[in-house]
Amino acid sequence: MTSKKHSYWTVKVLAILALVIIGTTSCGVYSFRNTSIPSNVKTVHVNLFGNKARYVNATLAPNLTDAVVQLINNQTKLTLNDDNNAHYVLSGEVTGYDVSTSGIGSGVNGSTSAASMNRLTVNFHLVWIDNTKDGKKKEFNVSQNFDFSSNLSLDQAELSLKSDILKNVSEAIFNDVFANW
Repeated sequence: MTSKKHSYWTVKVLAILALVIIGTTSCGVYSFRNTSIPSNVKTVHVNLFGNKARYVNATLAPNLTDAVVQLINNQTKLTLNDDNNAHYVLSGEVTGYDVSTSGIGSGVNGSTSAASMNRLTVNFHLVWIDNTKDGKKKEFNVSQNFDFSSNLSLDQAELSLKSDILKNVSEAIFNDVFANW
């Protein structure tokens, strides 16, 4: 009786293992931390992002480039390459960096309305070239909003929002390329 139980569990474990192996290798795509990358893709090149917004935050584009590179290093098995012949080539630019009013509150003594919240909108245009598919090019637009108190200047808001901006925009860029299959 014990050997029947043992062989039953052995067969069950082997069957599950076989399904897992077949399921992960048959489609030619590997997944790693919520990414899906074809198995023939081994290298990626990230060009330094540009900034063509009306208001230019001088550190945003290079910091976004670094943040995307870090995400690729930390969440994929791809090798970073220094030329445009890599399997994937990413380039892009900040196209918008705009402040608008997002909330209105009452003024002093409730007499007039005044802005209580401002919103910084960061827009980014991404170009992704897939050299494994004869240089097939895809383009994406990423837009992220960041609210801040109207009592803060833009410089003050940028200091407090910098990590959120880099995290949210770089993750949106990364997800457009590596998580949308």
